[in-house]
Amino acid sequence: MPQPAPAPAPAPDSLRKRTVVGWNDTALQAIRAQRPSAPMAARSLAIAHTAMYDAWAAYDPSALGTRYRAALRRQAGEHTAQHKSVAISFAAYAALVDQFPAQKAMFDARMAALGLDLARATRDAARPEGIGTIAAAGVVADCHHDGANQLGDLSPSRVPYADYTGYSPRNPAMLVMASTPRSAILDPGRWQPLTYRNASGALVTPGFAAACWPRVAPFALRTANQFRPGAPAAFGSPEYAEQARHLLDVQQALTEKQKVVTEYWAGGATGELPACYWCQFAQFISERDGYGDDQDVKLFFALANANFDAGIAAWDAKVFYDSARPITALRYLMSGKQIIGYGPEGPPGGLQPIDGSAWMPYQAATLPTPPFADHVSGHSTFSAASAEVLSLFTGSDKFGHAVKVAAGAMLYEPGLPSEDVTLQWATFSDAAAEAGISRLYGGIHFANADTAGQALGRKVGAEVFERARRHWTGSA
Repeated sequence: MPQPAPAPAPAPDSLRKRTVVGWNDTALQAIRAQRPSAPMAARSLAIAHTAMYDAWAAYDPSALGTRYRAALRRQAGEHTAQHKSVAISFAAYAALVDQFPAQKAMFDARMAALGLDLARATRDAARPEGIGTIAAAGVVADCHHDGANQLGDLSPSRVPYADYTGYSPRNPAMLVMASTPRSAILDPGRWQPLTYRNASGALVTPGFAAACWPRVAPFALRTANQFRPGAPAAFGSPEYAEQARHLLDVQQALTEKQKVVTEYWAGGATGELPACYWCQFAQFISERDGYGDDQDVKLFFALANANFDAGIAAWDAKVFYDSARPITALRYLMSGKQIIGYGPEGPPGGLQPIDGSAWMPYQAATLPTPPFADHVSGHSTFSAASAEVLSLFTGSDKFGHAVKVAAGAMLYEPGLPSEDVTLQWATFSDAAAEAGISRLYGGIHFANADTAGQALGRKVGAEVFERARRHWTGSA
């Protein structure tokens, strides 16, 4: 029979009652500081929240951990809010230090604010500090061998997360600041790397980010291609030409609100990523519905893993189809034709007559298009998966959330919007739909990449939620 655990030092009540939310917020701060690519951020959140869930499960009469199942379960007398809070915090701390070692000082400060002594970290399963440490160690050990190449040991370069699959683009890099002759686009239906000046003024040519992601072991999906959507429109087909014309028409008619929508979901000044937005939305739901750690740990466990698997499923399609982004397609199709669009300066230069070979999306010139293929939209897949989980967890699609974008706060076109704009979403589905359409407004995805991503995300979200639910009900 397990021995009773020594009582841990109590955390301040105001922090202990919202332990999971507090660590989620800390994880989001670490992501903003490090700015990883979207699938890496989703994976890190899933690792942290899975470690927290596994630590919590030891103090629940039914829940099964993902690694140790019921092996860490403590006796009923220890199933207290204090024990749960301490175990969750030690698990979160260990997982986040592994994911973001450069942000360790931030995590140390969080533990100090909770009144927790890092010197008490232990592998003693009789203590909540030990439960948290062991739970995180199990999750971290697996993630180091999940195919993401976090340690860099799978690639000759030894660079963390570097591609090891041998992916090579079919097209040479496009110099974004100049017109692109058709001769510089060898395969107009395939992805093309871009050369541009980043926010630091350096000339960069990013490779296909996370090209290895289809090989990452998912949480609930059986395989990365379990729900792979159909192919995008083929280059040269009427459908392909129509989607290009549609995108051009949409961009020429953007309203101020649509521009705000575009920049908001693109991350704004902080570079917020899709999984991060939805974890913030979950914090709102937690507050709205009066959740404590028992509800929060399950909510974020399901949500974070839905985003993790959504990234794997979306990148499977991106790598498999290797489809061209609009900047490649439009510059090829509209070459030699005068169109109305944004030139080399991007949005600050305003709409103007240009040769189609110089067309620019409605994005910052320092990141004209994310460095990976079009089909499917990651924003759409992440957001639809998140909306599905939040609807299933709360029992309703009702959201009721809003954010205000202040007049003059835009980065793409300084001085806009001309007045405050409020983005509001009655339902989770509304928010997911807006996240997806924002990428069409921005000129970085075709419409079919959004609709296919939305359908894919819904399937992934439902699959992950059911797997997570079986864990916390003890039926996994």
